Amino acid sequence: MAKEIKELTPRSENYSQWYNDLVIKADLAENSAVRGCMVIKPYGYAIWEKMQRYLDDMFKETGHVNAYFPLFIPKSFLSKEADHVEGFAKECAVVTHYRLKNDPNGKGVVVDPEAKLEEELIVRPTSETIIWSTYRNWIQSYRDLPILCNQWANVVRWEMRTRLFLRTAEFLWQEGHTAHATKEEAQEEAIRMLNLYVNFAENYLSIPVIKGDKTESEKFPGALNTYTFEAMMQDGKALQAGTSHFLGQNFAKAFDVTFVNQENKQEYVWATSWGVTTRLIGALIMTHSDDNGLVLPPKIAPYQVVIVPIYKNEEQLSQINEKVEEIVCKLKRMGVSVKYDNAENKKPGWKFAEYELKGVPVRLAMGGRDLDNNTIEVARRDTLTKETVSCDNIEIYITNLLDEIQNNIYQKAFKLRESKTICVDSYEEFKEKIEEGGFIYAHWDGTSETEEKIKEDTKATIRCIPLEGDKTPGKCMVTGKTSAQRVLFARSY
Repeated sequence: MAKEIKELTPRSENYSQWYNDLVIKADLAENSAVRGCMVIKPYGYAIWEKMQRYLDDMFKETGHVNAYFPLFIPKSFLSKEADHVEGFAKECAVVTHYRLKNDPNGKGVVVDPEAKLEEELIVRPTSETIIWSTYRNWIQSYRDLPILCNQWANVVRWEMRTRLFLRTAEFLWQEGHTAHATKEEAQEEAIRMLNLYVNFAENYLSIPVIKGDKTESEKFPGALNTYTFEAMMQDGKALQAGTSHFLGQNFAKAFDVTFVNQENKQEYVWATSWGVTTRLIGALIMTHSDDNGLVLPPKIAPYQVVIVPIYKNEEQLSQINEKVEEIVCKLKRMGVSVKYDNAENKKPGWKFAEYELKGVPVRLAMGGRDLDNNTIEVARRDTLTKETVSCDNIEIYITNLLDEIQNNIYQKAFKLRESKTICVDSYEEFKEKIEEGGFIYAHWDGTSETEEKIKEDTKATIRCIPLEGDKTPGKCMVTGKTSAQRVLFARSY
């Protein structure tokens, strides 16, 4: 196991290869037999389950309910909202036939040409169209509003260049779709969900993020506003961690979803949609992990504490088992997820290396001397430090330590982002500094032409127009024209 860890490509040597190595060696995911798709392995899925659990609770606390909508979308639905179909047309997987038959030449099965669908079906790239077709049947009056639905699902967006978790043809996500009686209520919902995501990213994933509005060219197809929260990875590149969209009345008009308002007048419904994906696991890895493996914030770790016994004989193991059982019960009563690994088919050193690679926040080890002294060794994954502490009130010590680790991981990521964030005023300086990586705040004249020129010249994009911070107007670094405020630039995943 120690040899395997040494085979992790160092981040400084090849960050991209380090990431790929880590996803595979930490047993998070692997490429599947289906090109562009991944298998999420049990340990990786356990991280996603924790994310789901926290987010689902947050959604329900804000009045949202879960539903499920079809995987298949009639092709004609995508044609009803022009921007939407244009945005997704090149990424759609299309079902054209509904049956196979045996090959008459004896070579397996072939598509039955007689089984052609009258209308092709699109495998869900996102669900606005099928959901708004459904909402038309649910909404007649203002009394039917708001509708606050979320669904946990998979989607398909045909990707030719894929990377595990970050970009795959099929991925898992949640997508919220809400319907409102007023523009103001829908706008408030879009911002509310953006702030919910930011809270989750910073307080659960320990990832500092910047929230803002996407530019016209970067917004979601069919949206009036797309709000994003952007994270910086350790190599200085940005990752769009999630989005929340104010859709206006675009989809209501496309699917004729109207309601009778309180003035007894017919009006189109106002809409939002919002979502995060398994891409967050990629963000988690690239924000916190190191050359020894994963570093997981305690709130998201599949198990927060692992305990490993070190013993000379069966009698000593039996005594350690008895002592550890007490500790496990105390920790579980405090809500700590804990694993006791007393399997005899692996040596303690192998286990230490495995749990370090998998990013378990705290590792406890108990040997014969610890048993005699009523102590236990505590190893922190975030700092790779160890100390020996008393077993008395160990549950209090560990819960406080987990909070400290959670905060320390966040602060480390925040300080890195701050050290790689600058403001520039000239285009020459921008082109020089973007090569070093990181976030750059600069003035932009608000035109798509200038935005595209910067992208072509530097491969950097406007990540967002920040909602908070310095709003001082200035001059565009490229054209010298008036700029309302600095925007955030970076190269990205």
